[in-house]
Amino acid sequence: MTADSCQFWDRYLPPHSLYPPLAVCTTAGRAVGRGCKTARYWQKNFVQEMAPTSSAKSEDVRTTNIAAAEEVLSAIRTSLGPRGMDKMVITGKGDVLISNDGATIMKELEARHPAARLLIELSKAQDVEAGDGTTSVVVMCCSLLHECPNLLKMGLHPSVISRGYGKAAAKAEEILDSMSIDLDLDPSNVRKTLITAAKTSLSSKVVSQYSKWLAPIAVDAVSAICDPLNDDNVNLDDIRVVKLAGDTIDRTELIKGLCFPRKVSHVANGPTSISNAKIAFIQFCLSAPKTTMDSSVVVSDYQQMDRLIREERRYILTMCKKIKASGCNVVLIQKSILRDAVSEIALAFLAKMGIMVVRNIEREDASFVCRTVGCKPIASIEHFTADKLGHAFIAEEIELSGKRMVRVIRDDPALPQPEHSAKTITVLVRGVNKLILDEADRSLHDALCVIRSLVKKKKQLPGGGAAEIELAMRLDEYAQTLSGLESYVVKAYANAFELIPYTLAENAGLNPIATVTKLRSEHNKGVTMAGIHVKKGDILDMRAKKVIQPTLVTSSAVKLATETAQMILKISDIVAAR
Repeated sequence: MTADSCQFWDRYLPPHSLYPPLAVCTTAGRAVGRGCKTARYWQKNFVQEMAPTSSAKSEDVRTTNIAAAEEVLSAIRTSLGPRGMDKMVITGKGDVLISNDGATIMKELEARHPAARLLIELSKAQDVEAGDGTTSVVVMCCSLLHECPNLLKMGLHPSVISRGYGKAAAKAEEILDSMSIDLDLDPSNVRKTLITAAKTSLSSKVVSQYSKWLAPIAVDAVSAICDPLNDDNVNLDDIRVVKLAGDTIDRTELIKGLCFPRKVSHVANGPTSISNAKIAFIQFCLSAPKTTMDSSVVVSDYQQMDRLIREERRYILTMCKKIKASGCNVVLIQKSILRDAVSEIALAFLAKMGIMVVRNIEREDASFVCRTVGCKPIASIEHFTADKLGHAFIAEEIELSGKRMVRVIRDDPALPQPEHSAKTITVLVRGVNKLILDEADRSLHDALCVIRSLVKKKKQLPGGGAAEIELAMRLDEYAQTLSGLESYVVKAYANAFELIPYTLAENAGLNPIATVTKLRSEHNKGVTMAGIHVKKGDILDMRAKKVIQPTLVTSSAVKLATETAQMILKISDIVAAR
């Protein structure tokens, strides 16, 4: 940029007084003059939005980081709890989604500040670790950072605060374990307990009115792939969620097999239902071979054209005969980037041979499909043999709400499930439109993660802010036993947890100060299960009201929030890399 170009743009910029003095404009790597208004505009609107080009004072950096965290907190805290508000998010592509799921909101949040990006990563980490509590973990972390300025004004060094937070987090873990409720391992009651936990997770979602349908489906889906009593982990990759627009969420169902939201091939009136299906999953093209280089064939007369067509048909017919000879009667074809991956001639031959064809199976579904029906992916026609085929009781095309789809039932419903049967399940989610379907999918994922957390760690905590207020009170007592500066840090750490019940009451339209005061009073009396029942607007026994949550969700949130707060607090400079 030259001095002349700077003077040109100066005419369209606000007066010099709006910007701090800047001696030299170094845009494009060279000085162009003093007092350049363009340089000031660049500095104010672009350079200052990015990391500073020089080392800033540690106090200013911490203040900026904490201010950024508080801005994120003000945007996310209103969605906490069963009475939290929903957010309408417009993505970068212009798509609209409505959700109050913390992970979804944070993922779509456009944050430029590095500290805000750390909070987004924090929400993602909680989603991976526990699957729920993604809003709570951000609120906790921001509340911990909110307590830091007072400690810094008292003269405490950030390293001292960080050590104190770490010590308080270890004590919080002990407190959570001591107040946890063991999962009822009675086989007759375990399903009810898991459904209760799933309902608690779903109560804060947009689709909360359908929790009595979605919660049992989530529990049954997990029970189909593992034993909740004896197993210590759940592989959610064995549960596939398929969304189909039409009808309402209460029509969501479990399918012990596969489901594809597409039609079968109807070329030459091919079959649409096959019993005792022998299924092949192919990853090669059912069409004439293509050369590896760009080439063209010049046809000079009709005889050559006829011979070319006959050779193509002969080649494809040979492929189809080999498929038929293996005993296969259902072919699943992986989606390809090639336009002519499956020729109409091949589809016609397969239809005449009584073979049902389903095209455009997504690549990411290949592993699940093969595990479910017991087949092996076939990469070329030379490897097409009977031992690569899978089995299913029936494969059929059905119609739901005016839309056709393919359903594959793995085992005969009238017979007991075989021991060697695959441990996979498909959930067919219904909804009136894409917005509802996407939110139902996210809500179901959270419910599945809550059940997974209970399977991994078979302990529960009361909800409604009961665990957080108990943490605040016990940590406050623990702080009084400490001497020195750590006691101030642990006390501030304890105060931070009061923001969770305060926000729950605030979002429910209650008086937050009076509600939290009453909640503390109940816990002082020894009623550790007392929490805020936002639907009734009172302090009640959360265990009796079946408002429970996995211990793993809360303990993970406390641990991750503390680590992130320590990380942000110990940042002294922001240096821009080249």
